[in-house]
Amino acid sequence: MKNLVTALVAVVCVIIGGVIGHMLRGGAGDASAATHAEGEEHGKKEESGDHAPKEKDSHGSEKKAKKDDHGKASASSGSSYFRFTREFVVPIIQNERVASLVILNINIEADASASDRMLTQEPMLRDVVMTTLVEISGDGRTFQSMTTIENYETLRSLLLGALQKKFPDMGIKNVLILDIARQDL
Repeated sequence: MKNLVTALVAVVCVIIGGVIGHMLRGGAGDASAATHAEGEEHGKKEESGDHAPKEKDSHGSEKKAKKDDHGKASASSGSSYFRFTREFVVPIIQNERVASLVILNINIEADASASDRMLTQEPMLRDVVMTTLVEISGDGRTFQSMTTIENYETLRSLLLGALQKKFPDMGIKNVLILDIARQDL
């Protein structure tokens, strides 16, 4: 008798849950239609001094485009930042042996339209950056004093120049050095 009551309660709960779910799903469609109709009526009555361009939301009604800090509509065709999957480890050679390692976390700022191409070209981008870093490490002074702004800017400009020379069509704008560390061995 106890098992029968438990099974009956379970079946009733499943049926009630299904009916409530069906009503909520059907009610959500009616609510979105009502919201859409109210939005259209409100849009006709609304008079505003704001001249932001209008966009369509997911329900088809118009909404105002978001503005950035300068009052201009946000543009999706700005810059994108490409993040390498791993840091760069550069050996510093002195007296024909590795004296220290420099670890760099580098991102690239480029045109937003180039972000997909940069993903597919990551091995070539890494090769250009690493080749340039090894070349810089051979000069013996740039990584010795990493705290001077001149060396930091030299590193950034040499990397930017090498990347722009190898990939002129990607619109590379800047090289961002996020982290830099040196480990003496």
